[in-house]
Amino acid sequence: MEKKEYINRAEGVMLHVYNRFPVVFDHGNGMYLYDTDGKKYLDFGSGIGVMALGYNVAELNQTLKKQIDKLTHTSNLYYHVPMIEAAEKITKMSGMDQVFFTNSGAEAIEGAIKVAKKYAYKRDGHAGHEVVAMQHSFHGRTVGALSATGTDHYREPFYPLMGGVSFAEFNDFDSVKKAVNENTCAILLEPVQGEGGIYPADPEFLQEVRGLCDEKDILLIFDEIQCGMGRTGSLFAYQKYGVKPDILTSAKALGCGVPVGAFLVTEKVAKNSLEPGDHGTTYGGNPLVCASVSKVCDLMEKYQIPNHVKEKTPYLEAALDKLVQKKPWLLGRRGMGYMQGLILDSSIPVGSVVQKALDNGLIILSASGNVIRLLPPLIAEEKEIDEMIRILDKIL
Repeated sequence: MEKKEYINRAEGVMLHVYNRFPVVFDHGNGMYLYDTDGKKYLDFGSGIGVMALGYNVAELNQTLKKQIDKLTHTSNLYYHVPMIEAAEKITKMSGMDQVFFTNSGAEAIEGAIKVAKKYAYKRDGHAGHEVVAMQHSFHGRTVGALSATGTDHYREPFYPLMGGVSFAEFNDFDSVKKAVNENTCAILLEPVQGEGGIYPADPEFLQEVRGLCDEKDILLIFDEIQCGMGRTGSLFAYQKYGVKPDILTSAKALGCGVPVGAFLVTEKVAKNSLEPGDHGTTYGGNPLVCASVSKVCDLMEKYQIPNHVKEKTPYLEAALDKLVQKKPWLLGRRGMGYMQGLILDSSIPVGSVVQKALDNGLIILSASGNVIRLLPPLIAEEKEIDEMIRILDKIL
């Protein structure tokens, strides 16, 4: 069947909430995707940070096939072995104490906010608590997550949203202090802002926010849905900064293609927040997704994925910096690990660059602020970095 026919069929039956690029992908292997016409694409988007181990990973595939033949769903009224093993592994790797598995990153954020509100409710004996989030943040598109997303154009069509959310400036501690009041129960932020334009947090900023939370018994929530699971060169970005949150959210690379998210909490928070009946999910943490999480954790450790990212990041950054120096319409680079952004001059719309890259067999992403966003699978080697640079150099 021709690509155009596939696209026409899709547009006839699927709600038009995405401006999809005119390509129909068929399969993937390693760092590459292939469309229905057989064209090959080097992937530096990894499904928006999901496919951390690349495509067609034999060990992960076998785990999922085996689990499908055993059990895919039981509901959370019962225990099952993949859930227990996944929970043990992700709590150990993250340094947190307890976990709740969700279906997505947005649901993880929703759960994290509920944890913080219930913690404050039990402490103070009343409701009405508030959250401080960051400008230019992105936490998801459900009502609660959207309410805490610091970008007006995402929120405005859906007012009224959840109340009790105020916004501070990222990397501006004075702004955070001004936003906090006696009803603040949580401060929510991404250690590296992704959708907002690839902005890493300043170490001093995170340390100061942590100190403020400790002083006022406010819970610190880190959204590591995009920047976690090895992308910055440590398993979670907070470990790189040495600033531990009270609540940590994860998704995307947590399942490497299987839809799963999680929020993780410290023991103190676990003992003083949600109780039976406060939260739940029908599909979250089912045997299939937990088998994937468990195996992803094993493979991250077996192949030392965070260390690989740490070792190869200087090569990637040097190559990107050289490209910035070469192209006057590239204004700079910022990022951490395999989460990098190139800032384009406003005269060149980033969407046109993303399309031109696709035409030339390279998948890249955009981010707010006219930024080219690079989120390659974490297995990327120097040869793939060189190939990406060659294509970007050509199209720019």
